[in-house]
Amino acid sequence: MSAAPRKDPLERNSPQLGQSSFIQLDREVCANLAAAESREWVVTNGLGSFASGTVAGLLTRRYHGLLIAALDPPRKRTLLVTKVDEIAAVVGATYMLGANRWAGGTVDPQGYTFLESFWLEGNVPVWRYAFGGAILEKRVWMQHGANTTYIEYRMVRGADAVNLTVKVMVNYRDLHGETRAENWRMSVESCETMGAKGLRITAFDGAIPFYLFSASASVEAAQEWYYNYDLAVERERGLGDREDHLHAATFRASVAAGQTVTLVFTTDAAPNLDTSASIAAERARSVDLLARVQGTRVPIISFVDAATRVANSDPVKNALESLAATRRSSAGITARTTGRTSSSDFSSAPSWMQQLALAADQFLVEEPSLPLFETKTAKGVASIIAGYPWFGVWSRDSAISVSGLALVTGRAAFTRDLLRNGATFIDGGMLPNYFPEQGEAPEFNSVDAALWFVEAVRQYLDATRDFDFAREVFPTLAQIVGAYSRGTRFGIHADPADGLLFAGEPGTNLTWMDARAGGKVVTPRIGKPVEINALWINALKTLANIARQLGQPSLEFQGLAKRARDNFERFWNPERRCCFDVLDGPDGNDASIRPNQIFGVSLPVSGLTAVQQRAVVDTCAQHLLTPYGLRSLAPGEPKYSRQFTGTGEERAAAYHQGTVWAWLLGPFALAHFRVYRDAAAALRLFDAIPGHMKEAGLGTISEVFDAEAPFTPRGCPAQAWSVAEILRAWIMIRASGGK
Repeated sequence: MSAAPRKDPLERNSPQLGQSSFIQLDREVCANLAAAESREWVVTNGLGSFASGTVAGLLTRRYHGLLIAALDPPRKRTLLVTKVDEIAAVVGATYMLGANRWAGGTVDPQGYTFLESFWLEGNVPVWRYAFGGAILEKRVWMQHGANTTYIEYRMVRGADAVNLTVKVMVNYRDLHGETRAENWRMSVESCETMGAKGLRITAFDGAIPFYLFSASASVEAAQEWYYNYDLAVERERGLGDREDHLHAATFRASVAAGQTVTLVFTTDAAPNLDTSASIAAERARSVDLLARVQGTRVPIISFVDAATRVANSDPVKNALESLAATRRSSAGITARTTGRTSSSDFSSAPSWMQQLALAADQFLVEEPSLPLFETKTAKGVASIIAGYPWFGVWSRDSAISVSGLALVTGRAAFTRDLLRNGATFIDGGMLPNYFPEQGEAPEFNSVDAALWFVEAVRQYLDATRDFDFAREVFPTLAQIVGAYSRGTRFGIHADPADGLLFAGEPGTNLTWMDARAGGKVVTPRIGKPVEINALWINALKTLANIARQLGQPSLEFQGLAKRARDNFERFWNPERRCCFDVLDGPDGNDASIRPNQIFGVSLPVSGLTAVQQRAVVDTCAQHLLTPYGLRSLAPGEPKYSRQFTGTGEERAAAYHQGTVWAWLLGPFALAHFRVYRDAAAALRLFDAIPGHMKEAGLGTISEVFDAEAPFTPRGCPAQAWSVAEILRAWIMIRASGGK
């Protein structure tokens, strides 16, 4: 069967700006197995579904697949279509373009050796293969708002037609599972829609069927299990490293120069088969997303109460050799937003920032079906996936990320809807920690999620002056503050002695440092954590400000804020010239040097003096700052971990004990900007990020890194708050004085 002709040539350009794509990998990377398999791509559909894989084409994670569908968006994500293996025949020669690693380490076939290049068109991955005088391009994308993946093959050049055979491997399992085939036999039946031939696959009785279609290729059913795919990254993570997948279909087409053939994998019995319109819509979304950023006005950070000038040089230059010395500048300033806004020229932003703005869209879910409980009814239609490929919806991550992913990128309506959705789930003043994948009742074991929610509301109102929403959300905010002040779950309460917030009971870890190893809490942080109280002060000030604007009583909030702020000085540790991490814990005050104190400077209202603010930035720069984020614990501290590797238990033990977190680089840059008033120096803190975006999760930012050079990226290759906080800080600093 012949493929459809196509006349419009494609170039390796960013479709939204007509500029060269930021992510471009040449043959030196693509044909090198170690380099190509360590670089991963992801595409999403706005429902929580995704496709992901490696540049090399072989599987290294259980989370790699071409259709991982949220069957109850954004939950119940299920691997349906795992991968394809292509065989190209031209002028009597056969070329195996697929790649697989099998148990024992054998790699066969080795199709990556035919890869000339790889790049991203917006968020769409493109492979270019060269063989037998032919050039073949492959694109993978998903339809926004549908559980449908497209794979397009286009013959760019070739004197003779290529006979293309594509084997499709399928599965049907939970996102986190693994399959051993045994005697499993799926139902694979022929079907047709709008003239396109296809197959309907039902994994077992009661399973949701899915479909494989093509309007320009023939298809044959198959029923052959391929055993023992080797998953190298899972082995590194101490998890099961073998899996079986079913060869369920074989597509065949003849493709001449200028022609395309497209395969469609979907849960829809009658999907959109107009693939030209589908890819055009995807490109148009990229154009629109960047246009939104271009037109967005963000609050300008202003500085008041300037104190004496200082003559010391910026210590960051000693922490990172890549950073230049900064200007002597004013310290001792209090940052706030004044209601003034600025719209920076995002079209002149560097290409890595434009790519990051596109990556931000991948985490946003616009048609969620979050689990309801008791009599609560969701009001919003927005949620955020915390990270690909394995995280779901987490309240803390969503509240931290929404401003960077949506608000500063021109999606204020999404931000408002997400906040409405969050308000729905407030219970006892608290937000659920996360929403389980299979719809189980969520747990309310996070002290900071609700406080970050208040901070997200503040940022939204500063940017939009949406007083209607302020009136709508004010009762929820007052409920949070009231519950935290009086007392709620897990011993959370405002201490009558100093007005500071206490949280935690034995066996709990309620802050973002929430890992458990072997069932035991690694970082309990019971007492008065520094960032919780920085958030508490800002939440109280936010409530007082909104109350005044709405003509509501504000004196109670003002009084609580003043008391907590006045007593925040208790966190100052003069011996180490930084803040205690936790006050009044079971063992007294915790003097460990951790990054949590940076929020005492980066948030608008600070309980620290000007001199203390600068000392916090200096200490974090000296002990915690790396090119990719802040260490979670300073070297030399007890239990410091240099690497985030090993079994699940070993990694959990290291998760917040030195491991570098990229999301903290944003707050650090804002804090640096606050005390040094040097936008150029603050922006240089991000100098290593563009290189990272080409070396792990392509076009995005990883969750964590090893604590020591070479700072190997670990964890999720695409993490929402990593992208969000770096994007937000960069845009706000640039709008407030950066060039």
